[in-house]
Amino acid sequence: MKFELCIPCLFGLEGLVGNELRHMDMRSVAPENGRVYFETDALGLAKANIRSRFGERVLLVIGRFPARTFDELFEGVKALPWEDYIPKNGAFPVKGYSLDSALHSVPDCQKIIKKAVAGRLGAKYKVNWLPEEGAVYQIQFAIMKDQAVLYLDTTGVGLYKRGYRPAHVAAPLRETLAAAMVDIAGYRGRGDFCDPFCGSGTIAIEAALAAKNRAPGINRPFAAQKWGFLDPSVWQVAADEARGREFSGDYRIFASDIAPRAVAMARENARRAGVDDCIEFDLADAREFSRSTDWGVIVTNPPYGERLMEKREAEALYTAFGKAFRAVSGWELYLLSSHTEFERAFGQTATKKRKLYNGTIKCDLFMYR
Repeated sequence: MKFELCIPCLFGLEGLVGNELRHMDMRSVAPENGRVYFETDALGLAKANIRSRFGERVLLVIGRFPARTFDELFEGVKALPWEDYIPKNGAFPVKGYSLDSALHSVPDCQKIIKKAVAGRLGAKYKVNWLPEEGAVYQIQFAIMKDQAVLYLDTTGVGLYKRGYRPAHVAAPLRETLAAAMVDIAGYRGRGDFCDPFCGSGTIAIEAALAAKNRAPGINRPFAAQKWGFLDPSVWQVAADEARGREFSGDYRIFASDIAPRAVAMARENARRAGVDDCIEFDLADAREFSRSTDWGVIVTNPPYGERLMEKREAEALYTAFGKAFRAVSGWELYLLSSHTEFERAFGQTATKKRKLYNGTIKCDLFMYR
């Protein structure tokens, strides 16, 4: 059985998602703004969930059609073959969004889609009432410029929730973005890696997972594992294949923070992720950053001055860290910040900048090579 799938992602990560899908041998990979479409089979669906580092979830495309009126939306949804996917007792909640479209009321769209799917399933199963007591088949919709796309969410809890971080310090960095920063920095397990503002340890943990080539979803469940139309064996096959791709080695990954509570949380999160043996955690002030090795890469996400600190304090921190960084030769720096005056405070213009989003916060990844 062949499927068209879609992986939504944070803006700026479409190319990374596309590349990892091509490396998984997916077909017809097509990046768009905030999402990447591709085609595969049931095994590929499982692989995408288990192995994607940068995507938010894996959506199964059910159909697409114009939806300029509520009648068009109802008839378009009702015409789709929902009975091929959702059994008589399946639960099918509906959520989604509408942008730049005549149908701008999301609650009304939800009600109409729910009614249309229920009408279709009721007619096919010859029942007047659907119990919805079985597995969850989360319906998602996207209406953009009067074009509707209907999906089933195969993932459940978002892919960025790897399962290792139940505890956070304030303003946590999303795991998918941390993984993207590590990838953009080119870290693959060789040489020294350091995060001097480690917070809850997300960047260092994602660096260790990348170094080991460990699939980020290897130890978590997915919604589609309970779906009857998918062969359950594909999940084990995909997991075994992912484990067979893992590396082992002696990695030099260092993470530090000025807050003892943050370091303790980071250490515990690394233990949950199974990479505590790969990371050396330390209590240290980034303003006094120094390294004795000739070469390494720093990937970090210091406080922005929006929630954690006042902007003036953040700028003073950037200035001090900039001086410390310039005193260390041979190291590259990849630093994420939303502060509009970061380069001025840091005391050096970046070699290159890349726009990324930390959730809804627009940031720049400042690269110093």
